[in-house]
Amino acid sequence: DVIGVSKVTSGYAGGAVDNPSYEQVCSGRTGHAEVVQIEYDPAIISYDDLLTIFWRIHDPTTLNRQGADVGTQYRSIILSHDERQTAAAERSLSTTEAGDLYRAPIVTEIVSLETFYPAEIYHDDYYNRNRNQPYCRAVIDPKVKKFRKSFVNKLKQPA
Repeated sequence: DVIGVSKVTSGYAGGAVDNPSYEQVCSGRTGHAEVVQIEYDPAIISYDDLLTIFWRIHDPTTLNRQGADVGTQYRSIILSHDERQTAAAERSLSTTEAGDLYRAPIVTEIVSLETFYPAEIYHDDYYNRNRNQPYCRAVIDPKVKKFRKSFVNKLKQPA
């Protein structure tokens, strides 16, 4: 839980099918990416801070892939709500590319959000409800631990 973030909604965006299902998105034929929509208080956490977190919690250098998950639905993407967000994302991308965070080129798309489709309700709070599943233990747990260690100053309740 990041300070200033009030809600994170899993969903799909960037594709050509209205109201896609998880199964449709997973097929790779809708053009959607699996994404999250973040509601936050800019008086507490800035969009730039959220972008800094974004660049560090996933691998933006692998085209259509995140870990073992492969397909266009797993592409690295920033969907901006307005020109200000687009400009901030592009500046943040340039800063990240100029740094030494990644050796490989960053392939993250920065595009305007057209429509966000919330995912099915069983995606809500998935990790917390399924911590003992092998995928959560092997893949998500190490990421959560790394995130908490790297961003302890941005957490509501440091763990």
